Amino acid sequence: MQILHFLENPSFASLDIQKLLETENSKEIRICMPKGKEMREHQAPGAIVVRVLQGRIWFEVQGAKHTLERGDCIALEAHVPHSLGGLEDSVLNLTLSKLDSVQRVLDVASNK
Repeated sequence: MQILHFLENPSFASLDIQKLLETENSKEIRICMPKGKEMREHQAPGAIVVRVLQGRIWFEVQGAKHTLERGDCIALEAHVPHSLGGLEDSVLNLTLSKLDSVQRVLDVASNK
């Protein structure tokens, strides 16, 4: 058993991405997204779920831009192009497939 504290000591000096937990099926990632920071359009090889735990972001998928606030959640199937950005300093929980890599998320954040 593990207990996660997603809101403990968030850092908003830059985009901060950390894997907090890995199970036999998924990976739980914490993204601390500063206001004004963006993650360019990308797609995941597996289904994802993004939860806003603190703050407010925009999330664009299929040409439509949505505002997600604390408590909101969005789920996407594999290979769906999307982008996102901070409207406020925000803490996100990203659930990835076990087969996906945290490095891929880090590469998106650094625009590789």
